Amino acid sequence: MTMDFDIWCTEEQHLPYQRCEKRLPEDMEKFEAYRDTVERYEIPYLQEKDERLRFDRDIMHNDPIDNPPQPDVPKTNATDGKSP
Repeated sequence: MTMDFDIWCTEEQHLPYQRCEKRLPEDMEKFEAYRDTVERYEIPYLQEKDERLRFDRDIMHNDPIDNPPQPDVPKTNATDGKSP
């Protein structure tokens, strides 16, 4: 997720747009601190979410006992019925 100063300023801090447009140094410092905090938690959260999805896909849905692999069937030539 990319943090946007304007959205943070108006939506999170509820400051008037005119003030947000000025990008005051103290507002920028608060925004940077907020973004650092969010990113510190967001990255591990997204990594864990990815691991859960991978586990679900690899273990829960690709179970070789319930879904045994199909043997490769040799392709036949449609005209003569012989294998290549």
